[in-house]
Amino acid sequence: MVCVCNATYCDTLDPVVLPAPGTYVKYESSKAGKRLERSEGSFQRSLRAPGIEYNLVRVPMACSDFSVRPYSYDDVPYDYELKHFKLAEEDVKMKIPILHRALAMAKRPLSLYASPWTSPAWMKSNEDVRGKGTLKGQAGDKYHKTWANYFIKFLDEYAKHNLTFWAVTAQNEPLAALLAHPQFPTIAFTAVQQRDFVAQDLGPALAQSSHSTRLIIMDDQRIHLPAWAKAVLGDATAAHYVAGVGVHWYLDSIVPASCSLEATHKLFPNHFLLYTEACSGFLTYRFSVSLGCWERGDRYSHSILTVLNHFVAGWTDWNLALDLQGGPNWVENYVDSPVIVDSSKDVFYKQPMFYHMGHFSKFIPEGSRRVGLHSSRRCLFCQLEHVALLRPDGTIVLVVLNRSAWDVSFGISDPAVGFIKAVAPASSIQTYLWRRQ
Repeated sequence: MVCVCNATYCDTLDPVVLPAPGTYVKYESSKAGKRLERSEGSFQRSLRAPGIEYNLVRVPMACSDFSVRPYSYDDVPYDYELKHFKLAEEDVKMKIPILHRALAMAKRPLSLYASPWTSPAWMKSNEDVRGKGTLKGQAGDKYHKTWANYFIKFLDEYAKHNLTFWAVTAQNEPLAALLAHPQFPTIAFTAVQQRDFVAQDLGPALAQSSHSTRLIIMDDQRIHLPAWAKAVLGDATAAHYVAGVGVHWYLDSIVPASCSLEATHKLFPNHFLLYTEACSGFLTYRFSVSLGCWERGDRYSHSILTVLNHFVAGWTDWNLALDLQGGPNWVENYVDSPVIVDSSKDVFYKQPMFYHMGHFSKFIPEGSRRVGLHSSRRCLFCQLEHVALLRPDGTIVLVVLNRSAWDVSFGISDPAVGFIKAVAPASSIQTYLWRRQ
């Protein structure tokens, strides 16, 4: 089931009205058709914002594969001073206006962060923005200095449009570039090469700029953790410039979160972990877009719950909106997204993935902290997935996911308030909120 929206109508969420002390509110979505349905209850013994309040936005620096063409911001060969650096039409006519509209509508501040896919062709070893290639030369040389300054120029130009970036990542999927489709825009870096680039070029360039933009390393699969973090953050100079580690979800099934995410947090607790890319429908030759697929939403929530419970601070969807084919994408790497647009009918479809994300983004504002949650697990076949957080306003948020095909009864006990009996319907997700007295 999808929710159909057009230019004049779209279902939306009412503002969050927090319950009175001793009561709770529950929001529930299910495969059976509920979509963030609100109900209230009492224990035994608002924010004013429509929508799901998703506020973490990743912006490609120049092209990605989800552009309509390959391009960079400076295609004049050997322009080491970047005198010909210029934002593309895509930035000026599309990205920047859309970001301004989003900022104007948002009740919470948006956290923008930028990621590069490729440098200009003349900086790459293969002389092409597409395909496998590394940055020419080595850290500290004119190519690496120019590439670092390219980041600063990007931030400068967007600042002229009153857009500031909370963070940048050093490179989108630096190791996946070695295995990428030959038409993909990429630059390959090893962890050691990224360490040296951060320590000698990008870190100092950001520090000496007028921007307070943070730096995120890796931006690739968690199979590379904790090794990648050890290589970069184990170097004191590089670590000084780095705020966090970016992670993509595509190969999560290969390595447990405890061996990668948690291990990295224990080694480097002062550097945050952030999921910087996730989407469904990738590497499928049929049905990249599967309208109304509940299971794809399930996988989103399973991922978010898992990583929040292993010290991850946030989670980013890759493409919030795509067309019916799962594009546009100039290398035909089509995938699914929470919102699918049918421009021929002037409508868009909000998929289960959209509502699954809303069970987190709507109710867990920035500054919330995960709290301990003890589960008795009395039923071996009824295991629920869950996470509990304390919001800055003192409200408790509990998200419960039931991926099984049967209803599961459970209880919620908070010593400060009391106890409630609850049921998680088959194939459902619930968000509970209550005030602690």
